Amino acid sequence: MNYKWNYEAPSPEAQAQAQELAKGVGIHPALGKLLLERGLSTVAEAKRFFRPQLTELHDPFLMNDMDVAVERLNGAMVRREKIMVYGDYDVDGCTAVALVYRFLRQFYAEVEYYIPDRYDEGYGVSRKGVDYAAERGVKLIIVLDCGIKAIDEVAYAKERGVDFIICDHHVPDAALPPAVAILNPKRSDNRYPYTDLSGCGVGFKFMQAFAQSNGIEFNKLQPLLDLCVVSIASDIVPVMGENRVLAYHGLRCLNANPSIGLRAIVEVCGLSDRELTMNDIIFKIGPRINASGRMQNGKEAVELLVERDLPTALERAGQINLYNEARKDLDKQTTEQAVEQVSRLPHLDERRSIVIYNEDWHKGVIGIVASRLTEQYYRPAVVLTRSEGMATGSARSVSGFDVYKAVQSCSDLLENFGGHTYAAGLTLPVEHIPAFAERFEQYVTDHILDEQTQASLDIDGVLDFRDINFKFYQQLRRFAPFGPQNPKPVFCTRRVYDYGTSKVVGRGQEHIKLELVDDKSSNVMNGIAFGQSSQARYIKSKRAFDICYTIEENSHKRGEVQLLIDDIRPQKQA
Repeated sequence: MNYKWNYEAPSPEAQAQAQELAKGVGIHPALGKLLLERGLSTVAEAKRFFRPQLTELHDPFLMNDMDVAVERLNGAMVRREKIMVYGDYDVDGCTAVALVYRFLRQFYAEVEYYIPDRYDEGYGVSRKGVDYAAERGVKLIIVLDCGIKAIDEVAYAKERGVDFIICDHHVPDAALPPAVAILNPKRSDNRYPYTDLSGCGVGFKFMQAFAQSNGIEFNKLQPLLDLCVVSIASDIVPVMGENRVLAYHGLRCLNANPSIGLRAIVEVCGLSDRELTMNDIIFKIGPRINASGRMQNGKEAVELLVERDLPTALERAGQINLYNEARKDLDKQTTEQAVEQVSRLPHLDERRSIVIYNEDWHKGVIGIVASRLTEQYYRPAVVLTRSEGMATGSARSVSGFDVYKAVQSCSDLLENFGGHTYAAGLTLPVEHIPAFAERFEQYVTDHILDEQTQASLDIDGVLDFRDINFKFYQQLRRFAPFGPQNPKPVFCTRRVYDYGTSKVVGRGQEHIKLELVDDKSSNVMNGIAFGQSSQARYIKSKRAFDICYTIEENSHKRGEVQLLIDDIRPQKQA
């Protein structure tokens, strides 16, 4: 990919401030700038950032309707009512259901869970789900990671004698469902200090409030933070503020003493002998949980996440792993078909968006395919298929562009829609697709910025190889966990050369294993550049080039670092 490199050298004043801050917390001067960029300007703020404390979590009763929700839940338990925990079939929904169910079942037996079938019921609260609950005598449904737009379904449940508590984090409409309580930090009348919780995070805050109201010690809730971090990483929510606290301690739980279900997934992924990171969740753990809802039913993922017996959990994890393998094959096949269809779109080079439809595509992978198209063409993409006579699909976006607002601008053409800045789901009549594609394209054209239409790398600093050693890497690790608003830092080194031992590697000879030097030191730096073998001839020519990269520990040589190279730019193009 032809990246645009973005780097703005700090002013002398900012550089001095960064160096003073770095000195105060004992890190390399080049890393002080990273703290300032994250809004941290004092030593005290930096220390809190590096060591987030659970005591920094906000009072859950600051959230609108929390007192009402806790009162209704407590009342249900006193009256021995049946309670159903209901959630979406993706990672965020499944982890949220598992968290709330596992916590409540410690204190109350009349609780069960429900995950709607993606293909039979579709996204969110369904009438079928409400009927199932009512027929089983359920009087209270706690719905997680969806429900904020389920006005008709919640009203229907009320007619059938079933109350709802909604725990959601998606953007609500002006009208809200007639639920007993709606916990959502994105409400227009929100007073909660942090608005970017995941769906599982909202469920956690509900359980935190429930625990406080009943005198239950926080340490009963703390082991469930491993589910929180899986949701935070997988749902791509910001990793600052309260989410950073939850993710930081969630990763500690995941590494030190994960729940039985997550331990089984970690073993199936082959990650048992290493320290787990957000990337391991995003690329290994999360996709396996998602695969259940994509290929079969998300309830199987929840069954795994609430399992208490390790041998049974390992068996369930093995089955979900098979779903993931099938998902990958289907993903690859559908992506190839989608790319071929995109190539036939008229005036493709002039378009600012992509909207494609194929009634035969599998509903479970179109979100992934939309993400692939966004990465390949670097423009907002909507991928649609046919389900129950309607077109249904997913939208994905490029950095900085709000695809939810783009979809919302076409709301009169849609049956329903929902989502947030970078991802949205939508359903519309098949005959409305041409009009939607035209209106969506017009909105994107009118609102997207030129810099959002080109893949770019935001460079955090320029380093010489003499700056990079294992001590520097250990200091860099203190900024983890990484994610939106706290991305893994990208560095640049100018005028580097092949040491003479770099080589093309990989089954298809598509990667380059590099050994590099610069002209500032004698350090030989190891690196890997995935998918960039086209640069090999230039590199072997002994001419200078610039590199952008992140820094990681060498998995084959503990105590040494290597560069994960994002882009290579020959000096003649600089």
